[in-house]
Amino acid sequence: MLSCFYEIMICPFCGHSETKVIDSRDTNDGKAIRRRRECEKCQARFSTYEEMEIMKMAVIKKDGRKQDYDRAKIEAGIKKALEKRPVKNEDIEKLLGDIEYEIHSKEACEITSKEIGKIVLEKLKEIDDVAYLRFASVYKSFGSAESFKKEAEKLSE
Repeated sequence: MLSCFYEIMICPFCGHSETKVIDSRDTNDGKAIRRRRECEKCQARFSTYEEMEIMKMAVIKKDGRKQDYDRAKIEAGIKKALEKRPVKNEDIEKLLGDIEYEIHSKEACEITSKEIGKIVLEKLKEIDDVAYLRFASVYKSFGSAESFKKEAEKLSE
């Protein structure tokens, strides 16, 4: 659907405050909107993305402490697990969006780090087996090569 409405969005090229939306599309399976914009002054075009923001949520750690939910922590763990793996940045962003969507769909003010870990493992398993095992080795605190081997065998079944 092509739309031409005006919205206050500062042009990243010239700083003008009036831009128009020339195209809007759902991305990330409808969980975000990509808007193609054009500056009224310099006619430069750029894209913006709108995503749902997760409500203020507390994460309950293993020891019972509570911390504010922080997407960056999940992102860092996933990127570490996917390091040097053949996974595109777009796929990583989609993965992060899917994880956040699932966390948000719980509609709770608190979530355990264990629940978040399960969600991440579920989603990583769909993307890359090696990344799954890397993340699982930390999440499940593998104490030996035998633990790692058992998890790898479960994965290959």
